[in-house]
Amino acid sequence: MSSKGKKPVVVYGASGYTGRLVCEFLRQYQIPFIAAGRDGKRVQEVMDKLPGIETADYEVAEVSNETDDLAKLFKGAKVVCNIVGPFERFGEPVVQAALEAGVHYIDTTGEPAFLEMVKDKYGAKFADKGLLLAPCTAYMYTPAEICARICLEDGDIDTLEVVTAGGFVPTFASTQSIYSLFSHDAKYLKNNVLEAWVPGKGYEVYVPGFAVNQLVHPWAGGNLPHVFKEHPTVHTVRQFSGNTDRDLMEGVIAMQQQFEEEVRSIKSESKRKATLDAMVDAVESFMPPRELTLVNRSCDIATGTGSAGGRKVVIQSTSPYTQTGVIQAATVNMLLAQPPAKVGFATACEAVGHHYLLGQLKSFFPLKLTITDV
Repeated sequence: MSSKGKKPVVVYGASGYTGRLVCEFLRQYQIPFIAAGRDGKRVQEVMDKLPGIETADYEVAEVSNETDDLAKLFKGAKVVCNIVGPFERFGEPVVQAALEAGVHYIDTTGEPAFLEMVKDKYGAKFADKGLLLAPCTAYMYTPAEICARICLEDGDIDTLEVVTAGGFVPTFASTQSIYSLFSHDAKYLKNNVLEAWVPGKGYEVYVPGFAVNQLVHPWAGGNLPHVFKEHPTVHTVRQFSGNTDRDLMEGVIAMQQQFEEEVRSIKSESKRKATLDAMVDAVESFMPPRELTLVNRSCDIATGTGSAGGRKVVIQSTSPYTQTGVIQAATVNMLLAQPPAKVGFATACEAVGHHYLLGQLKSFFPLKLTITDV
């Protein structure tokens, strides 16, 4: 494909549940895009079913997961949205291709091991080219970080505890990725040092809107302990995530306990990896139903404390997976309008502003923001 007249955005993984949401909201922002995937016919079938797609300016492209092929596709664009997971397995060629093609990179990963790898290996290289490298541009990460950054506007905050609790239905890709999460130690930040969580353990937390406590989990530790590791004032960060379906969460915790016993205990690295790959491949492909606005709710909480107290910030909203579509498209929208505030490894909040992203979420969803002193 020639770079002449190239559309400014490539959505790689457009045929999946989350990918189609990103395409849907790029249409809402009237941003031209290329819907790309490893199976062009499947991508076209998905695009044909998107609401209002007849008003979108888009093309479909079939591309392999090889760096050279991806770089050719990305050349001439401005931003790539990578939605293809598990990212630890498929993500690095996409990052390499974005760097080679000179485009901003954002993705929806929830895999901290992948995040650490791209930060260490590619962060400086993207910065040298004035490009953004922003993993975790998605629900479970961005709304929680918005809460955390509003906490930090109270200047004496040095400790953050962050909780994401959503009534969401897991997707095929997130189900596959969970095994990648289990294969590494989940980390939290304690006095500027990353420490390991005890695996297979849940935690009870109070979530506004519920009469009983909810069960949450470190979920591989989240991204914020890594994001704030070099922060000048924040020294401690603990991040939790959970589904408000308690039976599902109890199943996740039991699954991790079994994984610890049967997979992580395997001493041979090659055998352990082969076992993990087989478990990922054994997950049968499925497409969950579209979220129901009145049923699939979300709540993100950050409690920030310092020596003299602190503040608690809560965002209550709805349709968590759909929020990912808005977060991705809104980030793209700002990146096309002006250079990012931070280049290299950064979050969407750092690159385009947490108040901007909060405003965009308010534009598309019913959203209640509550700030209280603690």
